[in-house]
Amino acid sequence: MTQLTEKVKELITKARIVSFASWEKTHPEAAIEIFQMADDTKTYLTYENLQQIQTLSPDNSEFIPVAKFLRDNAAEIVDESRKHVLLMMPDIIEPGGGLYPPERAEACWRDFWHFLRCITYGIAAKHTDYTSTTGLHYMNLLYQELQVPLNAMILGLEAMKTTSLPRCEVFVSPEILAAYFDHLILQLADFES
Repeated sequence: MTQLTEKVKELITKARIVSFASWEKTHPEAAIEIFQMADDTKTYLTYENLQQIQTLSPDNSEFIPVAKFLRDNAAEIVDESRKHVLLMMPDIIEPGGGLYPPERAEACWRDFWHFLRCITYGIAAKHTDYTSTTGLHYMNLLYQELQVPLNAMILGLEAMKTTSLPRCEVFVSPEILAAYFDHLILQLADFES
C-alpha cells in the first residue's frame, strides 16, 4: 500500500463531515455527546445510543427507526452503491482509472460507508444541516491531494439515496428522507467549484 504523506495524514484528522455545533437548540448536551462519541470513533449509533437519544430528545427523534434501519442495512446499501458505480464507470478500477490500484477502490467504498454513517446521524437527530463547513473544506483538500475521483463519490452517494429511499418508505416519505442525502451530495458537488 502507498505510504501516506504527512500532509495527507494531517488532512485526514481534520476532514470531518459532521458538526454538532448547532444542535444545542434541539438536543441536550448529553444527547450531543452520544453523537459526538460515535463520530469520534467513526461508528454507527448503537441500539443503546439510539434509545438514549430518543429518551433525551423525544421531540426530535421520530426518524430514529430510519437511522436504525439504514445502520442495520449499511453493508448491503454500500455494496449496491459500489456495484452501481462500477456499472456506470467500469474502467475506474482498471489501470489508469481513478480507483486503481485496489487500495484506492477500497478507500472509496469505505468512504461510502462513512457517508451513510454521517447521514444516519443527521436522520436520527432530524437535522438535514449536519455537515461541518470546516471539516468538509479539509476533506476537499484531502480529496484533491489524493486525486479522489469526485464524480464517482457523488455517483455513489446518489446510488445510496436511490437504494435507501424505497426501503425506508414504511418509516418516512421519500421526499423527506431525500433531503438528508441531498445535503451531503450538494456539499460534495461544491468540491468541484
